[in-house]
Amino acid sequence: QVQLVESGGGLVQPGGSLQLSCAVSGVTFNEYAIIWFRQAPGKEREAVACISSSGQYIEYTDSLKGRSTIFRDNAKNTVYLQMNSLKPEDTAVYNCAADHSFGTCEFDEYDYEGQGTQVTVSS
Repeated sequence: QVQLVESGGGLVQPGGSLQLSCAVSGVTFNEYAIIWFRQAPGKEREAVACISSSGQYIEYTDSLKGRSTIFRDNAKNTVYLQMNSLKPEDTAVYNCAADHSFGTCEFDEYDYEGQGTQVTVSS
């Protein structure tokens, strides 16, 4: 059974930081690219970052560039999304998805996804 379990969300003040985790089980982790999505209330879901199966190819959406880092620990079957300088508009449910692929990562392709973790940025 494939499982993706997100954690690390919570309430943080503007300007603060959070590190989200995506723990993956039930697949050969180093064969999967991982994509982070978010969905804010009343808005469409958007992909915000992805990392290839090797970790060598990474992409960010423009709104997170320069203040976020995605990285993976294949020994722990986990991908992390470090977000800094958080803004109220970053408030959303963040979830991760896994795409069986090699080389690069794509924002619009995945095979499995998790349930998500809530991030709230507010003073």
